[in-house]
Order: sequence, then structure tokens, then C-alpha cells
Amino acid sequence: MGEPIGDEQSLTVAQAIANLRGPDPGLRYYAAWWLGRFRVATPEAISALIDSLSDEADRTAEGGYPLRRNAARALGKLGNLQAVPALIRCLECDDFYVREAAVQSLGMLGDRSCIPVLMSFLEGGLAVAQPTPGKINLPQPYNAILEALGALNATEAVPLIEPFLDHPFEMLQYAAARAMYELTQNPVYAERLVRALAGEKLPLRRAALADLGAIGYLPAADAIAQTLAENSLKLIALKGLLEKQVQEATPPNLTADALQVMELMDSLL
Repeated sequence: MGEPIGDEQSLTVAQAIANLRGPDPGLRYYAAWWLGRFRVATPEAISALIDSLSDEADRTAEGGYPLRRNAARALGKLGNLQAVPALIRCLECDDFYVREAAVQSLGMLGDRSCIPVLMSFLEGGLAVAQPTPGKINLPQPYNAILEALGALNATEAVPLIEPFLDHPFEMLQYAAARAMYELTQNPVYAERLVRALAGEKLPLRRAALADLGAIGYLPAADAIAQTLAENSLKLIALKGLLEKQVQEATPPNLTADALQVMELMDSLL
């Protein structure tokens, strides 16, 4: 507990937890990030992070909760299901980014108990999933919700996800296609992401790369390598494909498909 981890200000686990429970907003914010960054999953750290999800002291002029956001993100990385009920309660927070972080972490933790509440955000379909007048965000973090439902294998959510394939925001279309592929294994949805790699806008190409890497869609390998985007992002996407192939291989042997992906990765280095 007393040994420093990493070189981030030589902070120790005990100091980070003490800072998280202390009065200084800056130190608390940093401590929450630090505990997630270094995967500190001790009971004391988990308890302090969960308590931080209901913090009222660290609040911006706009009404946001920076500490809650960092605590929610950290808890997703630590793999302790004790955080699930508190993260679900965060979905009622006024702060859009707290809700987004909580959804992302729930998807990472893999506990299916959150599926009903995530599905409830999709009720009403595209009619309610429109930008709030005067706001830059949609009313809910739909991208994160769709991705989490896919990761949680929430096949019961397919009828609610499918309409988002026609949302006017391309990013949401891609998130829906990603989730639909994960839930149905129908390549028509993955191929929609492959076609997006040839789109005109770089941010959308980047998003499609991330989605294809997340689902490990092997037929996209060549298209990923040829996408007009940063090599670093293409390598990350190909890494996702490779990891999927390694999971399906019999150790220590690699499949021919895995070797093909490795060759493409080498060509980008």
C-alpha cells in the first residue's frame, strides 16, 4: 500500500485514497483518475470511488460533476461488480458526461442487471433521440448505450437498437451497426461499417475503424489497412481483429488469418 506505482508524481495507493477522500477538488479528481489508470482495485479504493459517485462538492458552474465522471470511468476499469448498483444510480444524474461514463463502465463490467435500464433510454426511438434545443448533446449518451448493449449481449434489445441504423447522426448509425453485428452476427451490419471507411469525413472514418476493431471483423482487414486515416488508428483496429483471432486459435499455433493481420500491421509500422 505504501509503495509508489508508476511515475505519476510518485503517488502511493494510500495517498491516492486519502486524497480522494480529502477536501482538495483537484487532488480528488486526479486521485480518481490515478486509481483507474493503475488498476488499483483494493477494497478501500473501490469503496472510495463508489462514494465519489455521489459527490456534491466538485461541481462546475454549468452544473457538471467532474469527480463523479472520473470515478465512474475508473470503476469500469477495475472489474469489481460491487460498483454496478452505484453506476446504475448515476444514470439519473443531471450531468450528461456522468451518465456517459457510467454507461461505458457498465458495459465494461459485463453485469447484465443494467440491461433493462439501458434499454429504457431507447424507448421512444428516433423521435426522442434528437438534439435538445440549445444544447450540443443528444438528450442521452446513445452511442455509449448502444455499444454497451452490444457488449452485454443484450439480444432482447435488438428491436430497440435497429431503428438507430437510420438516425440522422452517422456516429449513431455506426454504433447501432456495431451493436447489431455483435448481437446477431449478421455480416450485413459489419459490412456497413466497412463501407463507412471510404466516407468523406475523417472523424467518421476514425469512428468506423474503432467499431470494426471492437467487433474484430476479420473481412475488414484489408479495408482497414487502406483507410485514409492515421496509421496509429488503423493499427489499433487491426489489433482488435488480431485479438479476436488469437482467442479462436489453439495455443501456441496461430491461424492463417491471424498471420495475415500481423502482416498488415507490419506494413503500417
